[in-house]
Amino acid sequence: MDNGYFFPEAENYEQDAWFLMDAMKLLHTDAVNVSDKELHYGLSFLLTNWKRSKLPLVSSNLWNKITNKPLVNPYLIVKKGTVTVGILGLSSDKVDYGISRDSVTVEDPVEAAKRTVAELRKKGATVIVALSQLGKVESEDLVTAVDGIDVIIVGRNVPLLQKGRLIKNTIACYGGEQGQYIGRTILTLNASKHMVSGENETFVLGPEVGEKPEILQLTKSFEDAFNDFLRKKQQEEQLKRDQSRLQSGSSEMNADHFVGDEICARCHKPEYEQWKTTKHARAWQTLVDAHKDATPECIKCHSVGYDQPGGFHIGADATKLGNVQCENCHGMGTQHEAYPAQARRITEATCRQCHTKDTSPEFDFATFEPHILHQPPAKLPKLPKSVMKEKMTGGGH
Repeated sequence: MDNGYFFPEAENYEQDAWFLMDAMKLLHTDAVNVSDKELHYGLSFLLTNWKRSKLPLVSSNLWNKITNKPLVNPYLIVKKGTVTVGILGLSSDKVDYGISRDSVTVEDPVEAAKRTVAELRKKGATVIVALSQLGKVESEDLVTAVDGIDVIIVGRNVPLLQKGRLIKNTIACYGGEQGQYIGRTILTLNASKHMVSGENETFVLGPEVGEKPEILQLTKSFEDAFNDFLRKKQQEEQLKRDQSRLQSGSSEMNADHFVGDEICARCHKPEYEQWKTTKHARAWQTLVDAHKDATPECIKCHSVGYDQPGGFHIGADATKLGNVQCENCHGMGTQHEAYPAQARRITEATCRQCHTKDTSPEFDFATFEPHILHQPPAKLPKLPKSVMKEKMTGGGH
């Protein structure tokens, strides 16, 4: 099952949204909750792709304001062996539904859960699972107020807990964010197939988890095509900016801008030569090789001044502003004269702008620091192999 909240928030990412629906269908997902995020591109977009993908969407408290009917399936009943499992989905009634706010009515989650649990029990479900996008506190309050829920998958800005919790008579699973973990709940049932006890454990989906070849190929093909789509969009936007600049008679060269490593090298030759031996100097090529060179969340940490005035905007800028260069750490080149006379020390905060816990889970500043201090390569300690393996999704290096 999937707890929802998987649609991207950025514009131009509609293809990403429907691809994720297709991928979950291919993985034989039994139930997928609907949250406000799945309505980011509008109700029509969601319903069209639901019909096309036939993904088993569920929501027990979202209603179509126009038809006054449930938005998608109000619940799902799944037969697993000899066990009948009832699944309900709940979304928050305290968030803004954006462009879908006029199309959707959000029922009180507690009232919706009480009604749905009763109906599922009446239809023979002996195990009830709730997919919740209410957040930690409201999800826990819900199962305290509503009897009959055996398992609740807790979503929306929740902490990662390796072991689930027992709340009243409900096993709660806390799987963190961004789909990097999977929770496994094991229930012990009695002769009538009702829950006697249960436990939950959450596992990280790290590199040691094998790839399913057909899913990997499907994902790679989609990402390559999507990268090409984003590149064309960037070129169109750059053309519009250029035309606007010509019409206004403005010039970025008269304003502060990023100058690129070759300008810095004129006065800082030893530092430049040492930088060329580092992975920072090849950061852009890693995106090209992975077909991520038009993916915004990746570009920002593999280029100079991404989406800033005078910074990297489109792929053509890579010749001058590709890679992690001097200005990423030391500041914009045209502001050089304003820098203090005393050299500034690069702190962990500078590195953490890109080496986050998600993109670089094993990053350790003390280990990496010697490699950015412009020391001769012969004096540098070797990096552990485990530290060098970083994620290439969302801006890894």
